[in-house]
Amino acid sequence: MWLGALRVKTERRPKVAITQGDLGLDLGSRELPVLDERGRGARFLSLPVRQVLNSPATTGMEFWSINPYIGCEFGCSYCYARKTHEWTMEKQAGRTDGHAVRASAGPSPAWHAFEHEILVKDTAPEVLLRTLDPTRIGKAPIVIGTATDPYQPAERRFRITRRLLEALLLHRGLHLGIITKSPLIVRDIDVLTAIGERHRLSVNISIASADAVLLRRIEARSPAPHARLRALERLTQAGINAGVLVAPILPGITDGWPALATLMEAAKEAGARWVVGQALRLGDAARTGFLPVLERQFPDLVSRYQQRYGRTDSAGKDYERALARRILALQETFGFPLRDGMRSPPPA
Repeated sequence: MWLGALRVKTERRPKVAITQGDLGLDLGSRELPVLDERGRGARFLSLPVRQVLNSPATTGMEFWSINPYIGCEFGCSYCYARKTHEWTMEKQAGRTDGHAVRASAGPSPAWHAFEHEILVKDTAPEVLLRTLDPTRIGKAPIVIGTATDPYQPAERRFRITRRLLEALLLHRGLHLGIITKSPLIVRDIDVLTAIGERHRLSVNISIASADAVLLRRIEARSPAPHARLRALERLTQAGINAGVLVAPILPGITDGWPALATLMEAAKEAGARWVVGQALRLGDAARTGFLPVLERQFPDLVSRYQQRYGRTDSAGKDYERALARRILALQETFGFPLRDGMRSPPPA
């Protein structure tokens, strides 16, 4: 096995000890208010913030980003955002041993708390209203949902993403992007339509595979692919600029020509304006969640992944070049714009 056993100690009531102003978290040490709890084990904590926009200089990306939540109820096995959540939870509890406190059943490893302890930036819309300076943003896009899904189930209760969009309606001429796996986004078609009239908007519906049975093996809590495609169709029928982000593309699992062609054909039927994709990247946080799933669900691929990802977070330049050629060929086949990867939101 690739992962050793994790030991768990007993500890109660996490405390906040946040010191990283670069992440826009409010300074000080205090107990986080519990906003809500669910019987299935998820707990929602109010996280104070001083800023919600992450700059390109901070993230190393080509765009500004906003993430209304830290942690995600979908809990996809390959998610790279577990590390930020792990760091934040450790700081809350004042610990450095890789454990955080769960809502009911005692403490759990912080990487596992990603889908059970959801930090809610419930004042984010008000902070955005105070701090957004379009002259500072310039022509760079602002993308909502680069780390955790802005329309995860918690959004039904807290409506942070909708309120952020409403705040953005007070401005004009920005380039805005949204990335989500959730059909819940259709709830906000009214706001998105208004956003599209004032800004340049691109919505990416993330789907790793059109095979619902296969998808359940790698992201058990996420919405079914047909539900996402229906949401995409409703968006495009409403005149919203939307397409599909195939990410991650899993070597040996979802990267075959028939699988990608099936997904692209379904996206075309739903009115997608584009389909782009990226190969799986396995940083430390993603390995923690994905490798046990690989060993359990696809044991015959373990040795190949060890060879490809043993010393790096990518499958290798040769694989990525071959995959890029396959995607470009499929884009051309189905009449999509030819785009190599997803470095920034597609143009309107």
